[in-house]
This record gives sequence, C-alpha cells and structure tokens, in this order.
Amino acid sequence: MEAFLATSNPNVRYLTGFSGSNGQILISAERDVFLTDGRYETQAAREVSGADRNIYLAEFAPALADACTGLGVRRVAFEATDVTVARHDDLRVACELVPTRGEVEGLRRTKDEDERRHLREAQSLSDAAFEQALPRIRAGITERELAVDLESTMRRLGADDRAFETIVAFGSSAAEPHHAPTGRALENGDVVKMDFGALAGGYHADMTRTVFFGKPSGELRDVYELVRSAQQAGIEAMRGGATEGEVDAAARGPIENAGFGRAFPHGLGHGVGLQIHEGPWLRRGGTDTVPIGAVITVEPGIYLEGVGGVRIEDMVEVGQDGPRPLPTSPKELIVL
Repeated sequence: MEAFLATSNPNVRYLTGFSGSNGQILISAERDVFLTDGRYETQAAREVSGADRNIYLAEFAPALADACTGLGVRRVAFEATDVTVARHDDLRVACELVPTRGEVEGLRRTKDEDERRHLREAQSLSDAAFEQALPRIRAGITERELAVDLESTMRRLGADDRAFETIVAFGSSAAEPHHAPTGRALENGDVVKMDFGALAGGYHADMTRTVFFGKPSGELRDVYELVRSAQQAGIEAMRGGATEGEVDAAARGPIENAGFGRAFPHGLGHGVGLQIHEGPWLRRGGTDTVPIGAVITVEPGIYLEGVGGVRIEDMVEVGQDGPRPLPTSPKELIVL
C-alpha cells in the first residue's frame, strides 16, 4: 500500500488533533497531507502540525487527487466503515481505493497519558454533577427534568458538553436498559437509574448510578447488592492479558447463578475515549485480550419488566498494577 486515508472524525482527531467536523489525513512514507475546507483554515493551522495542509474550496475528491499526485501515490487504503458508497464512487477517480477496517481503532484501544488525563477530567465533572443532583431529587421531578439538571450541571462545572443523551428512568421504566427520559414524575418507592457523562477535551465519560426514592422492595434491594458484587468481580478480573470474554464471565456468572441471566441482556462493557462506544468490547465469548492502558466500562445490570432495574457502571483504567476505577461516586445503596 502506498498511502492510508483516514476520514472518520474520531480517527482524524486521534491522528492529527483536529477537532473540526470536516477533515481528512493522507499518510504516506514521504509525508502526510491534511485536507479540509475553507471554513477550517485557521483552526487547522492552530491544531494540525507535522503535515502539509491542503485547503479546498469545493469538493474533496479533486483535492485528494492533487494530494496523491503530489505524493506520487496511486493505491490508497481507506476506512471502509466510514466511506459511503457514494463517496467511494467520487473518490475512485482520484486513486485506486483499497478497503481496510479498524486500522486506527486498533491503536485507540489503549490510551496515552494525555488521553487518560482528559478521561479523568470528564469523569470528575460527572462525579460532581451526580453529587449535586442527589439533593435535588424530589417527589414530582420528572425524568426529563432530572436529565436536564445533570446535563446543565456538567456544563456549568466546565464540561464541553454531555457525552451522550442522558438516560434517566424511574420505577418500572428502569427495566429498559436504554430508556429515553419522559415526563413521568417521581413517586415514593421508585428506583432511579441515571446513565450519563461529561465530555472534556473531546473525551467521553460514562457512568451509571441507581438510587432509591423511598424504601426499596426486598427484591430490588437484593438485586442491587447482586449487581454491585457482580460489578466488583468484573472489575477485579479486568487485568492486562485477560480475554474480553473472561472479564464478562466474571461478572455475568454470579448473575446467572442467581437465576437472572436473561435479565442481563447486554455486554459487560466497552472502551471509552474519543467515542462513547469503542473497543475493547467486554462481551460473552470475546477472544481479544484486554490491553494495558485501556479504559473500559464495567456495567452489569438486571432489568425486571414491570418492576424496575439496576445498573452500576464505572470506567476502569487497566494499569500495570491492576484495574483502577475512575469514578469516586459511592456505590453503596442510597435511599433518598
């Protein structure tokens, strides 16, 4: 292969530092060429170094053809999971395109110190938002209001944005793993599930806490303690060299042994970074190994239709000396 073309926004940012919405990087043995449109000329000059800059005023395809000619390359590997069929048709007049998958994503599985610093900042903002939200959880507040409260608090504390659409679910709605907040008002005896995170420096936080508004039923109290102990088992298993499936099984096993296997329908966790969901993937039967330096969520859950659900989620850094959870928010059962 003579050159590699990255076009997906997260991969371009990882390779160049460019945070705009339209940028591409053509990498060759001779030199690299960064391409973007005229809206981002000043931003590219500020954020991108170590590459020639090609600012195009019209279409990307002719600019790519010029860059390939300047580099003397014809065969270019491209990101098959990002380039649409229509764009492929446009670009193949510029060069011979060879599809690749996961080349940059594989590099992103582990995080360097700067990346971990951004992730810790995003997590710290999320922890602070949770702490401030707890006293404002009261009878009559709606799921939407609590979601907006969490998001606005994170922004007020310094987050660039929310990391993803916040999940807040009360009562039986907490049985939906990805419930969209509604106008449902909080009532005494409801479980409150909150899945949220802050965005800082382009990096995402992802955490879930489940609390109770009023005394929980004995069933949900037992489920909470089961999920909490299963999560701890998953965290302890997340060491460099363990397979993704082994880590998943460490947390899934206690839940299955207690008879709730079908009530835990999703994987145990996923990597977090420039995207909210990225590799590694902790899932049943996963054969890839967990690398030192990865930051991965551990988020077991049990969801009981008509009753409610419990999920507890932490981002965990895989260190040389073992796993290190990033959140500081308590996981002991909280009754408000």
